[in-house]
Amino acid sequence: MSQPVPMITKDGRFAYEAAGDPGAIPLIFLHGIGGAARAWRRQLANFGDRFRAIAWDMPGYGGSAPLASVSIAALAEALQQFIEQLGVSGPVLIGHSIGGMIVQRWLVQFPKLARAVVLAQTSPAFGNADGDWQKSFVAARLGPLERGETMKSLAPSLVKELVGDDPDPNWMELARECMGSVPEASYRAMMLALIGFDQRSTLGNISVPTLLLSGSKDNNAPAPMMAKTATFIPGAEYVELAGVGHLANLERPGAFDGALARFLNSLATKA
Repeated sequence: MSQPVPMITKDGRFAYEAAGDPGAIPLIFLHGIGGAARAWRRQLANFGDRFRAIAWDMPGYGGSAPLASVSIAALAEALQQFIEQLGVSGPVLIGHSIGGMIVQRWLVQFPKLARAVVLAQTSPAFGNADGDWQKSFVAARLGPLERGETMKSLAPSLVKELVGDDPDPNWMELARECMGSVPEASYRAMMLALIGFDQRSTLGNISVPTLLLSGSKDNNAPAPMMAKTATFIPGAEYVELAGVGHLANLERPGAFDGALARFLNSLATKA
């Protein structure tokens, strides 16, 4: 089984890890606000035997250059530039949390370029910039940093709040390490980029095979909301992982990989 290899794009803008045959169907994994390319190492190893499995460091994370101005639209543009730098075509995009929001925005601009998409534990909307709930959500997460905490000191409690029942201890250390290494400026910028995100009106235009993957104990992207979202996407498949919180690929990697594998196998039978 191939092991992930740290890499950087030709233009030097994007760091990523990859495994598998460069000529195989590309799977591109996009992490959440507290993640990193290495959060997908289990998936890169598992899927690298059949696919070209790739995980980027989102702009401002790891070795990837930050954006001058951060928004979901700008991140979607960066995703397309990353894909072009890789020189791949017909990728399957797997976006977790904000990564799934980036995928949704990317689909508006490039509706036919993906082979399929997986929206994992994400949302089609975060409300509007004037919403009190949105402001409270962001303030609650940035408040500890304002009071002198660091991402490293906050990582254990942040991860604990995100996970569900009996998370895999072998991968929780990686979850904490990823969260603790997020640059504070990037964490702030990504949180603020959430405010006003709303792709609900474009869900019906998604025309590629789509899997929505939720966790029954996910408080950030609640399962009932994701199930409802699936009804607005033509032909979408919905899978709920029992007992899982917001970090499915690290909490219960076997369940996450199983659901992803079944979806990928279904694509092969339809080809």
